[in-house]
Amino acid sequence: MTQTYPEFIWHNGAIKPWAEATTHVMAHGLHYGSSVFEGIRSYKTPRGAMIFRLQDHLKRLSNSARIYSMAMPYDQAQLTAACRAVMQANKLEAAYLRPVAYLGLGGFGLAADCPTEVAIAARPMGAYLGEGVLEQGIDACVSSWQRCAPNTIPAGAKAGGNYLSGQLIAREARRLGFGEGIALAHNGLLSEGAGENLFLVIDGALHTPPVAASLLNGITRHTLITLAEQAAGIKVVERDLPREYLYLADEVFMCGTAAELTPIRSVDGRQIGGGSMGPITRRMQQLYFGLFDGSTADRWGWLEPVAG
Repeated sequence: MTQTYPEFIWHNGAIKPWAEATTHVMAHGLHYGSSVFEGIRSYKTPRGAMIFRLQDHLKRLSNSARIYSMAMPYDQAQLTAACRAVMQANKLEAAYLRPVAYLGLGGFGLAADCPTEVAIAARPMGAYLGEGVLEQGIDACVSSWQRCAPNTIPAGAKAGGNYLSGQLIAREARRLGFGEGIALAHNGLLSEGAGENLFLVIDGALHTPPVAASLLNGITRHTLITLAEQAAGIKVVERDLPREYLYLADEVFMCGTAAELTPIRSVDGRQIGGGSMGPITRRMQQLYFGLFDGSTADRWGWLEPVAG
């Protein structure tokens, strides 16, 4: 598949042509997965181009680096300016931002002292799981791969190495003809999707696995919990959930920066509800995308202008 890349990228403190953002093939991050990253969206709104929850994403980037004792050479204000700069350099409004920090060339041991390199890319991005899925939904399956157990790899860090698990889950789902995979935690209870958090609608309430279920505490997850409780009056329950609740739920959806809010119409070939987007999923979609078209008031200060 031919890829079209943006003209510019921010790399190690400067805007430069995309092709010049290079690193050595013996960089620590390439061999050992020693990287942390974020996925951030900007939207074209009635008030201009806005980056969604930029400060929360950059704070999590810093926290992920701290968990792995990775020294960050740039502070949050510098990274904020860099995100704006790369958007403006590429003349983008609606886009996907990818900040990544990784250990570069240094020693070759696992605990080697290596410099931290940082890059931020920005490029247009449509629906992550395919065109039309935000309305039509996807067919999902429970993966044969489980998430890591607590005190093995920290699921709370958005680290590159964690996504080896997600690759196994996603590739298995695609090979079997499904739109996405759903993982169980080490104890056999529900965790999350390959790269998305999970919500079930049961008797009018939103149910979602707790952060202790080997999942990333997603910023979109937190957004939807806040919107449900504070804007829609929908009860949210964070609880352990067995696999079979997927088959019994009235509605199921996934969420994440890339996936946004994607309905799930079937799991393991079992139809969920009426087999199409349910009323609560639709309401949550309206509230979420309403933040960007102006129909949902941004009472939480989540939108940050690209122009600064």
